[in-house]
Amino acid sequence: MTEKKLYTVIIFSENTVGLLNQITIIFTRRQLNIETLSVSPSAIKGIHKFTITTFSDQDTMDKVVKQIDKRVDILKAYYNVDEELVYQEIALYKVSTELFIQNVRVEELIRKYNARILDINESSIVLEKTGRYEETQELFKELSKTIGVLQFIRSGRIAITKGRVERLSDMLTTLERKLEEKQDTTSDGDE
Repeated sequence: MTEKKLYTVIIFSENTVGLLNQITIIFTRRQLNIETLSVSPSAIKGIHKFTITTFSDQDTMDKVVKQIDKRVDILKAYYNVDEELVYQEIALYKVSTELFIQNVRVEELIRKYNARILDINESSIVLEKTGRYEETQELFKELSKTIGVLQFIRSGRIAITKGRVERLSDMLTTLERKLEEKQDTTSDGDE
């Protein structure tokens, strides 16, 4: 049996209604659980970027990405392993103000994990930690043991490739060049 590891699928598309459903169905049909999902506008105007993580083997990922790429509304889909990416998650932790003030160890945890205080009120304090899954989870465990966590939420992974530009940018530049060359040869034939 082939080894399963965490893959990050990056998909570029226009912002089309129903596209997320079409993408998730592809994962579901292959019995792949989506671990994290993040969608946002990309650096290219009018194009959105989906970042999805899932545990799979390479053969299955090849098939999933090819199937996603066939969708009309998809500009391009890729998959990457962690070594090819710079990635982070953000986590928010709500804790009791009273317990926070009473326990000196909490200040040590905030410093140790480079967390920030986002909001303080009479009943609760909201902390924020940006980092890898393991880091945000470890802070959750330590806060839970130390003073308890009232609420906790973690974002999906956000990621960019370590390459100079997004691979979509390279693809669009190549398409643009081919289009210009085609127009040049067409206009030369008209003379």
